[in-house]
Amino acid sequence: MEGMGLLAAFEQMYGTSQQEVKVFFCPGRVNLIGEHTDYNGGLVFPCALSYGTYLAVRKSQDNVLKFASMNFDYKEHAHLDDLDRKRDGGAWVNYPLGVIQQLRTKGFQPSGLELLYTGTIPNGAGLSSSASIEVLTAFALNDMFQLGHNRTEMALMSQRAENQFVGVNCGIMDQFAVAMGKKDHAIALKCDTLDYELVPVVLGDFRIMISNTNKRRGLADSKYNERRSECDAAVTYLSEAGKISFLCELSLDEFQARQHLIPDAVIRKRALHAVSENARVKTAVACLKAGKLEEFGQLMNASHDSLRDDYEVTGTELDTLVEEARKIDGVIGSRMTGAGFGGCTVSLVHKDAIQAFQQQVAVAYTARTGLVPDFYVACVGDGAMDITGL
Repeated sequence: MEGMGLLAAFEQMYGTSQQEVKVFFCPGRVNLIGEHTDYNGGLVFPCALSYGTYLAVRKSQDNVLKFASMNFDYKEHAHLDDLDRKRDGGAWVNYPLGVIQQLRTKGFQPSGLELLYTGTIPNGAGLSSSASIEVLTAFALNDMFQLGHNRTEMALMSQRAENQFVGVNCGIMDQFAVAMGKKDHAIALKCDTLDYELVPVVLGDFRIMISNTNKRRGLADSKYNERRSECDAAVTYLSEAGKISFLCELSLDEFQARQHLIPDAVIRKRALHAVSENARVKTAVACLKAGKLEEFGQLMNASHDSLRDDYEVTGTELDTLVEEARKIDGVIGSRMTGAGFGGCTVSLVHKDAIQAFQQQVAVAYTARTGLVPDFYVACVGDGAMDITGL
């Protein structure tokens, strides 16, 4: 449906041509459990979503890359000799431009292109709209120009595009999840090594409910950098009892035996979250494999509580959504997902409780915060794909 509307809009914008219009899709992602473990050498557990970004693209005869989006007014015509310049007026264009720059470092020589994007991922919700557009661009151009890159390479190039061209110090989880996603599976990923396992997500009568606080995440970047520095300090202290590079190299028992080496109580709490969260991910993966959904939900709850109390990255809005979700019969787990200070929560909700969840949580959340939430029932989908003709 999205692809059909996109094709009509593409033809209206760019006209007709003998060249084929190809259509590609790349999902967003949600992290089921494992927050702020990625840069601490631990495990994350994301899955690709049915929501995502679509791209219609066609080769053209001129020496211009024409970028447009159905979600934003800003358009850009970038000449082939002016691709390395970051655009100030339209932030979204810098994501595909950064990817093209990365592809060019691998020998890619772009020709003229007409590109039209559209997306169903809510902007600013923390569901990886940026990674989706990056990997989508890499996947489409890799396909059209037969560049021969595998999905891991495209994820890494997309991450570098965001780090170096856009200027956001993100980890690899988002790009990896949307590139490598598999329908009805989550990815147990160790971000420092890229070792991963696809784990079946069998939810039975339960559904993944994403709740958007609709609060802009103004604190996320500054607090993210602060937390990273606190974790680095913890590594230094703990290394007095034997060198470690990452907090998540330690088991919970090993951490508890060493935690006295950290003189600062706040830094000790930050480290406790990272180590305990990594342990929760390992247990959560085992629970999902064994079909123990109730236990999985309890681990989601414990994850949020640790992010609230030990890592302190939740905030009133996320805490309110989680508190109200846990009051609903049929909810077996609810937690914040993403960097924190806004964005979304993820909950496991029985299918018969979805309507009550949306109604009751919305009323209570608005009464307590003055904000109106959005809700999305998410399916676990595949990674980037060619959907031309579908």
